[in-house]
Amino acid sequence: MLDIKFIRENKELVAEAARKKRVVFKVEELIAADDERRALLKVVEDKRAEQNKKSEQIGRAKDDSKRQAFVEEMRALKASMQEEEERLKKATQKWQTLMLLVPNIPDISVPEGESDVDNKEVRSWGEKPQFVFEPKGHIDLLLKNDMADFERGAAVSGFRGYFLKNDGALLSFALWKFCFDFFVKKGFSPMLAPSLVRREALLGTGYLPQGEDDLYKTQDGDYLAGTAEVPVMSYFSDATLSAEELPKKIIAFSPCFRREAGSHGKDTKGLMRVHEFFKCEQVVLCEANHEISMRLHEELTTNAEELMKELILPYQVVANCGADLGLGQVKKYDINAWVPSEKKYRETHSSSYFHDFQTRRLNIRYKDKDGKAKFAHSLNNTALATPRLLIPLLENNQRADGSIVVPPVLVPYLGKESFGIRC
Repeated sequence: MLDIKFIRENKELVAEAARKKRVVFKVEELIAADDERRALLKVVEDKRAEQNKKSEQIGRAKDDSKRQAFVEEMRALKASMQEEEERLKKATQKWQTLMLLVPNIPDISVPEGESDVDNKEVRSWGEKPQFVFEPKGHIDLLLKNDMADFERGAAVSGFRGYFLKNDGALLSFALWKFCFDFFVKKGFSPMLAPSLVRREALLGTGYLPQGEDDLYKTQDGDYLAGTAEVPVMSYFSDATLSAEELPKKIIAFSPCFRREAGSHGKDTKGLMRVHEFFKCEQVVLCEANHEISMRLHEELTTNAEELMKELILPYQVVANCGADLGLGQVKKYDINAWVPSEKKYRETHSSSYFHDFQTRRLNIRYKDKDGKAKFAHSLNNTALATPRLLIPLLENNQRADGSIVVPPVLVPYLGKESFGIRC
C-alpha cells in the first residue's frame, strides 16, 4: 500500500506504474473517493464539535424551557450526524478498497512487456548436459525408479495429486535439510511457518484482493497460503523493531497450496504445477532505504544462485517485465533451471523487493537511530521449492544405465552417491 499523500502528489507516476504493470487502476477515481472521504470527515467532525457545544449549553442552562430547546436541537443534530457518519463509513470503505488496488512503483530498470515471455535474461550459469542417449523426463524417471505414484496420488488427492516415496521422499528431506543448513550458516534465523492464515495476512502481503481465485479457503473463512512469506510477514504485524535488529533475515519452511486457477491445460502431469508443495523461503526486513533494498535484493538472488551452483544445476536469471510483476513488487528476478527433456529453462525461484508496500499494510515499523518510527522495507526470495526442483535435479543427473547421480553436496544427507534401478 502506498501513502495517500504520495499518491496525491505523484498521480502521473502511479498511473504510469499501472500502465507498466498492465493493471486496471484509475488514480483519479481514488483521488475523487479520497476527496469525498475528507469532505465528509470534516462535516462529521464539525457536527461533533457542535454536539459538544450543545452539551455544554444544556449543562449551563438554568431555565427548563431553554434546556428543553437545547435538548431538541441536540436530538436533531444527533440524527443528522448519524446520517453523515453512515455516509462517511461507506465513503471510507470505498476509499480503502481502492487503496488496496494501487500498484507499487516499479524500478526504472524493470523492462517493458506484456507477459513472462518478455522477461529479459540477465545471466546464465552452468553447462547443459550433453547426453549420448535420449534423456527421460522426470515422470518416467520417478516411475521407473519407484520414487513417485501419480495414479494413486490422483485417486487420493484428485487432479495434480501425487505421492513421493522411497528415494523420492528421501531426496526431498535431504534437500530441505541441506537448504536450512546452507542458510543458517549465512546468518538466517530458521522458522517453521503455518500454512493456515487469516484473510488479514494475505491482504497485508498483497495477495488479496487480486489473488482470491488462486487461494484455497476453509469453511471458517481462513486461507491456505502459497508461500511462507505470508505467515512470516504477518508474524511481525504491528511490531516496532529497533534499527539494530535490521536487517532481520528469516529462512522459513512451510507446506504451500495453490489452486492454479489460471493454468488450465498447463503442466497437467508431473511435478511442475501441483496444488500442494513445500517451500523454503527467504524473508527479510530492512531499513527504509532504496539502496539497501537493492543491495539485499541482489544478495538474496545470489544466495539462491549459490544453492543452485552447489547442486550443479544449470540456470538462468531473468529480470521480470512490468506485466509479470505482482501489485506490490518493485522489482523481481526469476531463476529458471534447465530441464533437458523440454530443452528449455523452467522457473524454480523468484526474488522480489517491495519497499514499504507490505509493511504499511501490516504496520511493521522500526525506530531509526534518532528514535523516529518508520515503516520497514521487505524482501523475499524462494530458497528452495519442492517437488518442482526434483525435475531438473533428476533430469540433469540421469545416466545411460538408468541410474541417477546424487550431487556431491547431498551425499552426506542421503548416504549414497546414486540411486535408481539400473538398466
